[in-house]
Amino acid sequence: MSKPHEWDEPTWRGLVDQVRAGQNLLPDRWPGGARCAVALSFDSDHETNELRDGATSIARLGWGEYGARRGLPRIQKVLDRFGVKASFFVPAVSALLHPDEQRALVADGHEVGLHGWIHERNTQLDGATERDLMFRAADTLEQITGTRPVGMRTPSWDYSANTLSIAREMGLLYDSSLFSDDDPYEIVEKGDATGIVELPVEWIRDDAVYFMMNRNGPQRPYTSPLDVLDIFRREFDGAHAEGGLFLLTMHPHITGYRSRIFILEELLDHIKSTGDCWVATHAEIATYCAQHVGLKGSK
Repeated sequence: MSKPHEWDEPTWRGLVDQVRAGQNLLPDRWPGGARCAVALSFDSDHETNELRDGATSIARLGWGEYGARRGLPRIQKVLDRFGVKASFFVPAVSALLHPDEQRALVADGHEVGLHGWIHERNTQLDGATERDLMFRAADTLEQITGTRPVGMRTPSWDYSANTLSIAREMGLLYDSSLFSDDDPYEIVEKGDATGIVELPVEWIRDDAVYFMMNRNGPQRPYTSPLDVLDIFRREFDGAHAEGGLFLLTMHPHITGYRSRIFILEELLDHIKSTGDCWVATHAEIATYCAQHVGLKGSK
């Protein structure tokens, strides 16, 4: 393949135009006159963080189990105390390992969304394999919870050349894996408006980048929990000032520890203290944005 500086315009423009941000879907008002929408999400990767690369460390599998055994119940208690609902993105293998967890979340009014089959690296898969895993994951979550997922978060926060076309085939309402804005927008595929709502993520608003640990690699925690709380709070304050969306991603096996759960507690206390925020699931926010602008369904 030629080097990037040798590419002609159709080549580099074609790469850029595969998946783009379309119309802004930020509504001119949020439900109930709220100034800001808040979407809390938890990626329940559990044991699949280890399994997805074919790794078999008993210790790291136990780290994943901690997320289900201690982290998630701790998070649920905080959410219950503040009376808010959240979205949990769950690999199908995690759901099969912990089915009662998923049933309890849905019964409590939370959302369970797609997060791959085994937290696979979707950009390394051929189209047929990726499609099979996405559909199998949706079927599995539906069988376990009784509710078919309407949204997804790709396991690696990335798209292959086939991801979006598969999502369109599945008729998904929304995605939450991309980075082109702070606020909701419509995804465009090669110039074609898809009708899919994007609720954008950002590594700044993700606990993993601050706290992940790998004893066999260079990855080490480097940020104080207090500093992480400050970053998250400032991101929320900015969204609140602009009347936009604040979307946060956390992981039960990362934030669910005794020394870190206060981040979620104090952040929610700060959010609730404003008295004018709509805290809702990703599906609820995506539905509201789509209906508010009259967005047509995915083609």
